Parts: sequence; structure tokens; C-alpha cells
Amino acid sequence: MNILMAEPLTLVALLMIVSLLLLLQDSDDDNSGGGLRQPVMIPIRVRDQQRR
Repeated sequence: MNILMAEPLTLVALLMIVSLLLLLQDSDDDNSGGGLRQPVMIPIRVRDQQRR
């Protein structure tokens, strides 16, 4: 009976390892390419005095 349980347990363990590896991958919120990207802040110059 132990032989019959070894195959499903191996399959479950393999699925758990693959799912953990997918979860631990680098997230898409950085600019490494593809996926969702956060907006980039662009500095805008503000003048204190008006032009002459």
C-alpha cells in the first residue's frame, strides 16, 4: 500500500515546489522588462522669477 501512496505524494511535492518557485520569482513592479511598470517620476523645473 505504501507504493500506491508514493506516486501521488511525489506529484503533490513537485507541484508545491514549482508553485513556490513561481511565487518567489522577481515581481513585475520593477523596470526589468515586461509586465506592469510603476510610473517614472520626471523632474519639472520651476522658476522663482519670471523671464525678462
